[in-house]
Amino acid sequence: MKVEVAYALPHEQKIIALQVEEGCTAQQAVIRSGIVELFPEINPDSTPMGIFGKAIKDPGNTALRDGDRVEIYRPLIADPKEVRARRAAKMKAQKAAEAEKE
Repeated sequence: MKVEVAYALPHEQKIIALQVEEGCTAQQAVIRSGIVELFPEINPDSTPMGIFGKAIKDPGNTALRDGDRVEIYRPLIADPKEVRARRAAKMKAQKAAEAEKE
C-alpha cells in the first residue's frame, strides 16, 4: 500500500511517498522513508506524529491504511493562544487610538 511521510520547517517541506506492507505502523513508515537522514532532529521514538492533521498517541502501534499521510510535528515556538491574545490587545489599542483622534 502507498503512504506518505511529511515534515515541514518554516522555509522547507518534504513529503516522501513510499510503499509499505499491510500492518505497517506510523513509526515504521517514518523510519523506512529515510526522512531522518534528511532531518536529523527527528527522533522516531519520541517526536510527535499525526495522520492527516490528527495527532496519534502511539505511532509505534498505529497501523496505517492505504493513502495515509504521516505528519511529523515540530515543537511550537509560541503558544497560539498567547499570540492571539497579544494580537487582539494590539488591535484594541489601535482602535482606541483611532477613536481618540476623531
